[in-house]
Amino acid sequence: MVEPPRILVVDDDARIRELLESTLRFAGFDVTVAASGRECLDLVGTSAVDLVLLDVVLPDLGGFELVRLLRSRRDQVPVVFLTARDGVDDRIAGLGVGGDDYVTKPFDVGEVVARLTAVLRRTRGGGNAPEPLRVDDLVLDPEAHRVTRGDREVELSPTEYRLLHYLMVNAGRVVSKAQILDHVWQYDFGGDGAVVEKFISTLRRKVDADAPALIRTVRGFGYTVRGG
Repeated sequence: MVEPPRILVVDDDARIRELLESTLRFAGFDVTVAASGRECLDLVGTSAVDLVLLDVVLPDLGGFELVRLLRSRRDQVPVVFLTARDGVDDRIAGLGVGGDDYVTKPFDVGEVVARLTAVLRRTRGGGNAPEPLRVDDLVLDPEAHRVTRGDREVELSPTEYRLLHYLMVNAGRVVSKAQILDHVWQYDFGGDGAVVEKFISTLRRKVDADAPALIRTVRGFGYTVRGG
């Protein structure tokens, strides 16, 4: 059996760690988390890690400095920086110390999955990309960030894509509005259930427009994607 890629998520914000851990597990990765730079160094030194998703600003050891230390000890584990710094100089600095890619906060979880997959593909010579999600003739390809229904491509906004992805990784299970808000609108969203209803309605118009309905409401409990 082929082992899934092993991702180490390093961030001192517990909410971000939990969000990324659950999202990446759903996408098919084996995930470990760390809250500090020193903990990251220990885990990379003692565990098999295929990629590090690393916050640039940590309380004990900056992300750039941490990567310099890794490279100085000839550890070539791929690193994708996670940061609120989106200036060109910051990107150049991060890549210059030996980083492989950048994701800026606030981030789109679909973009995170796509970027990690792309880096792993480059560094592992193909790697094990997350498998497409399928429910009947509805297919979501997390590597290509593409959704199709039968032979029709479904154009979705980033939020609609995240919502469908969350429903499909939980296909057959009912997820509540609270669970959807937590996983789709990320750690800094302060909305209520009405926004879920709005996006579910929009998603239905796009996904179930001219085919049997797959997105279903379970009254009093939440929503599910289920085949016929």
